[in-house]
This record gives sequence, structure tokens and C-alpha cells, in this order.
Amino acid sequence: MIPMTARRPSPRRPSNSQLLTRVRDRSPGLAAGLVGGAVAAGLGLGALTVLVMVLWISSPYPDSGPGGALHVAAALWLLAHGVELVRADTLSGVPAPVGVTPLLLSVLPVWLVHRAARDAVDADEDGVAPPVGARTAWAGVVLGYLAVGAGTALYAAGGPLRPSWAWTVLGLPTVVALSAGTGVWTAYGRPREPVDRLLRLLPGGTRRVLLGPREREKFLVAVRAAGAAVAVCVGGGAGLVAASSVWHGDLAREAFLQLTEGWSGRCAVLLLCVTLVPNAAVWGAAYALGPGFALGTGHGVGPWVSDPAPMLPPFPLLAAVPDAGAGTPWNWAAGVVPLAAGVTMGWFVGRGGMRWSVRRTAVIAGLAATVCATALAVAAGMAGGPLGVGVLARFGPVWWQVGGAALAWGVGVAVPVAVVVRVCGGWVTRWRTAAATKAVTRAAAKAAEEASRALSLAQARATASRTAEAPRTTAQKAAAQKAAPPKAAPPKAAATKATEPAKATSAKPPAPAKPPASAKPPKTPVVAPRAGVTLRKKTATPVTPEAAAPPSPRTPPKPPESEAYDLLPADEPVEDVWRDEALRARWDALRDELRNRTPEPDAPTDAEPEPTAARAGPEPAPPAPEDGGTSGTP
Repeated sequence: MIPMTARRPSPRRPSNSQLLTRVRDRSPGLAAGLVGGAVAAGLGLGALTVLVMVLWISSPYPDSGPGGALHVAAALWLLAHGVELVRADTLSGVPAPVGVTPLLLSVLPVWLVHRAARDAVDADEDGVAPPVGARTAWAGVVLGYLAVGAGTALYAAGGPLRPSWAWTVLGLPTVVALSAGTGVWTAYGRPREPVDRLLRLLPGGTRRVLLGPREREKFLVAVRAAGAAVAVCVGGGAGLVAASSVWHGDLAREAFLQLTEGWSGRCAVLLLCVTLVPNAAVWGAAYALGPGFALGTGHGVGPWVSDPAPMLPPFPLLAAVPDAGAGTPWNWAAGVVPLAAGVTMGWFVGRGGMRWSVRRTAVIAGLAATVCATALAVAAGMAGGPLGVGVLARFGPVWWQVGGAALAWGVGVAVPVAVVVRVCGGWVTRWRTAAATKAVTRAAAKAAEEASRALSLAQARATASRTAEAPRTTAQKAAAQKAAPPKAAPPKAAATKATEPAKATSAKPPAPAKPPASAKPPKTPVVAPRAGVTLRKKTATPVTPEAAAPPSPRTPPKPPESEAYDLLPADEPVEDVWRDEALRARWDALRDELRNRTPEPDAPTDAEPEPTAARAGPEPAPPAPEDGGTSGTP
């Protein structure tokens, strides 16, 4: 017996042609991403190289050749990505770290990476799904950019400013990955799914608050409020730095002139000050919040006390540091900045939470304060860093102190303001609603009164027009009745006596044509013969209805205007009714037609209508004697 066993088919492997097709389909997106990332890195590096070379060429006494200038350009490019540099050529021979990153200089590489990732997706303008996958575009841009970055770091390692390899491995990929991710996210229309996946990594309670069915709107309100508060804080810090620079203008000018004597060196210092303006704004915000910033180990500057390091390098921005000593009311006035930021944050939360309860509004205000504190802490960490060893190891604000102070200001100011705005806003909303309801009611009552008044006026005019038409209609009817011909009733006896001899002596004439039933022949009155007159036999001439009853020249009276159209007044209607020119034209045409139909009143006459026999003409001649007529003698 042969066992019948079915062989399980093995999974089909793709052929070589299918693999080539897949590679060919996917390779253009990955290749485009690699090229885009490399081009973005090259553009940023090239821009800094051109700037450094221009300053090196314009310098009258350069310290090194073009190779040294290129090494400096590569080191500055790495510093723009947050990579800490190490200066090996120092007087003490100990390498000194340089970790203060100019925030304005970091904008260029971040923007280039973001733009490269967005263009690598190759999304069309019609909103159709992009042909290149998000992961493919992101990986291509990141790998291409990091390839150029790795080569730049290896080249900069042989210069006077060497990159720290720990910061190169951690800082450079982080900045590139985040910038490329935002670019791809923007190209796909900023969907919510990636953000939700990131928020799911948070603890359970926080995740439920942020990802609930109705919590997304509240979270967005908190983010907008926190963004407004951060903008107020940073802007206020920039204003404090500007005011202090103007107050210490002489020291700033002296420091600017003391650093270098050539115009190329002064241009370089000026460009460095411009790139450090965002850093100075964050330092001013930290000063206004309370913790201040550090100008060396153990030396802090704040609104309550200022203790900068005694041996600071001359620099125009450092000249704006307040003088050493205890704070004055002018220094304490810097607290207006976080106060304004807290009020702004509370206002945004209160206005956005009109439909929430007071407790929920307070919770959202606390969440906004947390987001604001986190943002300011990150900014403070990026704006500071070491500038050497020893005393200059701590230079700038401390991130955790700034974050804690921002949270305290937010909870202490933003929460009460949000609650007050919520409560007062509810009162104001109810008051506005009541006022709007009363206004609408009054307007409706006024409109109804005007409509009733217009209707009453129209009815009054219609009644007046009918009253005026009634006498005229009565007069027209009376005139029509008088103008009608009276019906003459002939005496039956005389007519009988006059017609009997004629019937006896005359032959019977032929019967005339019978007129139609609708047209009746007019009645001719028969007159009795006078005394002494002999009646002769004559042949009656048949008279047709047309000849016997000629049409009357009078036209029959027409019905008066009120009978034809009782509902239409003769006078002009209410002016408010005419809202359309077509209706007015129709009304005028109808009124003219009614006037044409109304007959003119004729002059009444008492004369009776002429008899039919008289109008018919003279009587025919009497017949001859041979007709067999009889005659009588008087």
C-alpha cells in the first residue's frame, strides 16, 4: 500500500528580478536622502568656512596659515551642533573646555537638516501620500549628514580646537536626528500618531491626562500658554540685557576696543556678540526669575546680590553684568518679567477654559507652568557651559535652578490668574448673554410693532378706498339702468282688432326663417286703424332678425371695479409693501386695466327709442285692385 501524503509547499522565495525591482524602487529615496543630508552638511560647513576665510584674509597679522583657518571653521561647525571643544594651546598647558554654544549659530545647521529631510520625503502638493517612506527619508538624511560630520570631526581633531569625542558621539547625532524627524513630520502634514506614540512612554497618570478623549484640547491650551510665557520671559530678559548695556555703555565700548585693534578683528568680535544675543536673553530671563547665572565657580549674579569673578576677560556682553554688591530696587524691578509671564500664562489658560470647572482650570494652569519650566530649563542648559578650568568651569545659568524658579512663578501667579479669569469670564459671559438676549427681544418686539402698524395702515387705506368707490359704483349702476331701453307693453285688445281683418282678407304669407333660439326678434307694436281708413290687403314682407333688430350702439354696462377685484384697493398701497420693482409694475398694469374697463357715465335721456317700424323705412305701396283686396268707404 502506497501511503498518500501531501507535501507541504515551501514558502516561495522572491526571484532575482523581484529583488532588483524592490531595490530599484527603494534606492532612489534612500539615495536622495543620503545626498540631501550630505548637501545640507556641506552647505553649513561651507558657509562657516567662507566666513572664517574672509576674516583670516582681512586680518593684517594672522596667527596661522589657511590650514589653521580651515580647522577653526570645522571646530565652529561642530560647536554649532552642541559639541564641546577643547582648547589645547593654553598658558598653563592644561586643556580648557569651551562649551558655550552660540544659539544663533545653531539655527543654521538645524534649519538645513530640517529642510533636507522635508525635501527628501518628496511630498506632492495635492495631499497624496508621499512616495518615499518616512523611515527611508529620515535614515537617508541622518546617515548622509553624519557621514560628513564624522569626517569634519576627524579633520578638526588636528587643529587648535579639538572636539570632545563624548559630545561628538552624543550631541551631533541627537541634534541631527531630532531636526530630521521634525522635517519628515512636517512633510507628512504633522500627524498626531507619532506624538501620541511618544507620549505613551510617559507614566500612566500623565499619559491619561494628555491622551484622554477630551484632554488633547486641554494639553494644547497648556502648550500655547507655556509658549506665550516663555516668549515673555526671554523677551523680558533681552530687554534687561539691552537696558544694562546702555547703562554700562562706556565699559562695553572700552571692552570692544580693547580686544583688537584691526577692523577685521572688530568685525569678528561683533559677529560673535550677535551670535551670543540669544544666550544673553536666556541669561537675562534667569536673572529675572531669581537664580541668576554663574560667572565662575562660587560667583553668582542675581537680583538680590551680585558677585562676579574678579578676573573676567574683557567682552562687550560681560560689561552689562550688574556691579558687585547687594541688589537695589532697580535690580528687584526685574521681577516684573516673570510676573508678566505668569499673568500671560494664566490669561491664556483662563480664556481657553471657559467651559471647564474651576478645579480643571487650575490643573491645566499647573500643567502649563510645568511645560514652561521645562522649556526654560532646557534653554538655560544650552545657553551656558564651561569656558575653562578652575574658576571658569561654571559659566552661565544652572538649568535645574532656572526650571525650579520658573515652576514656582508659574504655580504662584498663573494658577490664581487662570482661576480669576475663569470665574470673571463666566460672569462676563453670562452678562453678555443676558444683554444679547434682551437686545434680541427688544428688536423682535419693535419689529412686530412696526409690522402691526404697517398692516393697520394698509387695512385703513383699503377701507377708505372701498368707501370712496361705493358712491361711484352706485351712480354707475343707476346710470346703466337709465340708459337701458324700456320694455313697451302693447295693448292686446287694439292689436287683436287691428289684425283680425288683415288675417281674414290677406293671404297667409310664407313663414319666415326661424331665428336662432339665442336671438329673439324685436317686438313691433301694432297700431289700431283710424276712423275712416280702409284696410287693404297687403303681403307682409318677411323680416330677418338682423334687419329687424339692428345692433344697439350702446355697449352693455361692465361690472364696476369693486366687483371684479374686491381685494385690491384703488389707492396706492402701503409703501413698505413695495420691495420689488416687478410687483410695482404688475400692480400699475392691473390698475390701468381696471380703469379702462370702467364705463363712462352717459347722459340720461327720457326719449323713448324709435319704433322698429319707423326705423325700417316707408311702408310698401298698397296692392292693386286685381289682387282681390276689399275696400271700404267711409
